[in-house]
Amino acid sequence: MRISSLLFCAVAVSSVTAAETGFTDILPGDALAGWRGADTFDHRALMAMPEDARKKKIAAWNKDALAHWKVEGNELLTDGHGPCVATLKDYGDVDFRLEYQISPKGDSGVYLRNVPQVQIWDPEDKDAWKHGAQKGSGGLWNNSAGAPGKDPLVKADKPAGQWNALRIVQVGARVSVWLNEQLVVDHATLENYYDRSKTIPDLAPLLLQSHGTPTRWRNLRVREIPSDEANRILASHGREGFATVFNGKDLAGWKGDTKGYGVTDGVIVCNKGGNLYYDKELADFAVRLEIRLPKGGNNGLSIRSPGQGNVAYEGMCECQVLDDNYEKNTGQKIDARQAHGSAYGMVAAQRGYQRPIGQWNFQEVTVVGHTIKVELNGYPILNADLSKVDMKTVMANSPHPGKDRLSGLFGFLGHGDPVSFREISIKEIPKK
Repeated sequence: MRISSLLFCAVAVSSVTAAETGFTDILPGDALAGWRGADTFDHRALMAMPEDARKKKIAAWNKDALAHWKVEGNELLTDGHGPCVATLKDYGDVDFRLEYQISPKGDSGVYLRNVPQVQIWDPEDKDAWKHGAQKGSGGLWNNSAGAPGKDPLVKADKPAGQWNALRIVQVGARVSVWLNEQLVVDHATLENYYDRSKTIPDLAPLLLQSHGTPTRWRNLRVREIPSDEANRILASHGREGFATVFNGKDLAGWKGDTKGYGVTDGVIVCNKGGNLYYDKELADFAVRLEIRLPKGGNNGLSIRSPGQGNVAYEGMCECQVLDDNYEKNTGQKIDARQAHGSAYGMVAAQRGYQRPIGQWNFQEVTVVGHTIKVELNGYPILNADLSKVDMKTVMANSPHPGKDRLSGLFGFLGHGDPVSFREISIKEIPKK
């Protein structure tokens, strides 16, 4: 159940200018209509609360918010006290645009998926220089020290008391920020402030922070990014070094069970199944590709296969490709280490980040030494050092004699389901 079904208002949707087709004006209405009170509170924890307790907490936030936030004309104002305010609607991938005006020594922010935050403050406030205010606004301030995005790339703020324009593009956990038309965060991963071992939610509200000083907001508008556009955004970043390994016409350059796969309209489709390999031995590498699954679909990515035997065990691992709703769609239970993106049988990936059946998923897998990292639709879902796996704990106590392999073949491990692959490119990573 979404929070929006529990709350007291519905947002009035209005169109914006033709130059911004697809954007929706989300400025609150009277009594903060379309928004609610909120706080720095884990959205997953809020949704896990008993319904009565959740309603009570939200009602308290709402009451407090009405005492400190108000709409005047086309502006939203906070006196700097009380809670944050949040959209009633939960958002996923977005292009979010707004303008803000802070007071001298001001401090505020924008939470994405209810996670803090895109930082807003007065760079001239010397008392805040110990926290990095002199570097300017727009950074993902709650990211770990030294992490990409924590500090803005440039200082682009206008002086306190003037209006600043902020644009935020979020795809998965990947965030880019422009402040006054200057890029200040470039496709950085937003860390989960509440639990850094987990990636952020796929859907949650947008929040505006109240943090001690008056702040004004206007021109709040948002466009939800469809999956195909999201995939293009993900593919457009970090392309250097990647080379296409599928020509879109046939399986030239591939070997193995070539008759178990076909090519249709630029897409490799698993038919009968079997193991299909890119015909080059790889050591450290990254692969990017798009994956489309049918209901109950099952396949796998070969990671450093020897080209024979059961790759899930004889290779470094099988990086599982599986319908995220496999249990529901097949009636069969799986071990957590069989879920999509997992190092099969050894390390479980985080679930819940696949696109709906029929849509294309963008995935990047990076293999360096004994480590494997998986990013799905912009979300980091696996980061594992297989050399540290306790073999006494693996699924079904199965031996994995190949898990420490340092080179082998990449490919697809089919089980007869019509799983599809396209836009396949590989980057070989030199040894340091």
